[in-house]
Amino acid sequence: MLEHKKHNPLIALLGAAALLLSAPTMAAAAAATSPAAAEAPAAEAAPAATTEESSTSSASGGHGKITVASMFIMAVPVVKAVMIGLVAASVISWTILVIKLMFFAKLNKSSNNYLEAFRGARSIADINRISTSDEFAGNPMADMAAVATEEIQISKQAGLQVSGEHRDSTLHRASSSINAVQAGLAKRLSGGLTFLASTGSIGPFVGLFGTVYGIMNSFIGIADSGTTNLAVVAPGIAEALLATGIGLAAAIPAVVMYNIFNTSIAAYGTRSEQFVAELMNSLSRQLDKGA
Repeated sequence: MLEHKKHNPLIALLGAAALLLSAPTMAAAAAATSPAAAEAPAAEAAPAATTEESSTSSASGGHGKITVASMFIMAVPVVKAVMIGLVAASVISWTILVIKLMFFAKLNKSSNNYLEAFRGARSIADINRISTSDEFAGNPMADMAAVATEEIQISKQAGLQVSGEHRDSTLHRASSSINAVQAGLAKRLSGGLTFLASTGSIGPFVGLFGTVYGIMNSFIGIADSGTTNLAVVAPGIAEALLATGIGLAAAIPAVVMYNIFNTSIAAYGTRSEQFVAELMNSLSRQLDKGA
């Protein structure tokens, strides 16, 4: 029993020595295994990062710098058709602007010259001669005076009395002839306004249709590609929004032009009504003089 107790401390010392000797070897093995284990996740993460970078790079490299021209070229056919239609409407609107500005400038100048000549007339024959001259051909005021004086002259040639107790009926016939010219004047002056009104009212909605269609197409592309990277999504949405921008660019000037010409037409209409009153007074005076 005593001998067994003496051997126990010896065995314990031998075990401790064995552990001390084996510790450096185990540490070295663990150190050798640890880098290999660390390299495995890094190696797995590297392809994912490379794939993400290549996706971003290919998306940005495919679109490059985004410009208005590039957005139009990359747009889908439906959005392209919307853009082309709106640009064409805008071009037509600006063409109408130039034509109508020139028309009203010429019309007002011709009317001023005609009024000056008209007020210098001394008889119904003078009024008819001035109104039917080539200088004032196509002027609405000259046309009104021409039909009124021609009606009086036709009545005379038919042997009808145009003065005295028949004066009112003569003036009534002359007034009816003037009203016929005035009815055509409104249509003549308002040419092109219907197109401007249509462009101004539906242009933004046509552009919005292009935008909605383009954004839907972009979301379909996102679903197909499985990525929400901004470099992939942004160009398609920008192309779609360009349609709305073009729609507004076509509509806003068209509305402004419509209001300008509508005001010009109303002003000339008021001026023509004043001239009709002046013309009827002049004819009445000439008939009272027995002209």
